[in-house]
Amino acid sequence: MRQYHTTVKETKEIDKIICNRCGRSIPVIQGDPREDVLAVSKRWGYFSEKDNRLDEFDLCEQCYDEIISEFKIKI
Repeated sequence: MRQYHTTVKETKEIDKIICNRCGRSIPVIQGDPREDVLAVSKRWGYFSEKDNRLDEFDLCEQCYDEIISEFKIKI
């Protein structure tokens, strides 16, 4: 015989994505972005000035293209 219990699980669904560089809103429908974005999550290490800090940001494709165009060493 199996006995069960009922649980409620909380889920997160994206409502809005805003580019951290230009502030443009990326359309989101039913939790899915309608444009691709670069999502960055960086936990800084012990040999930095930002010891164990977590930085997270999103960039739209246009801002990404503008930033990488300034790289001295192309990707």
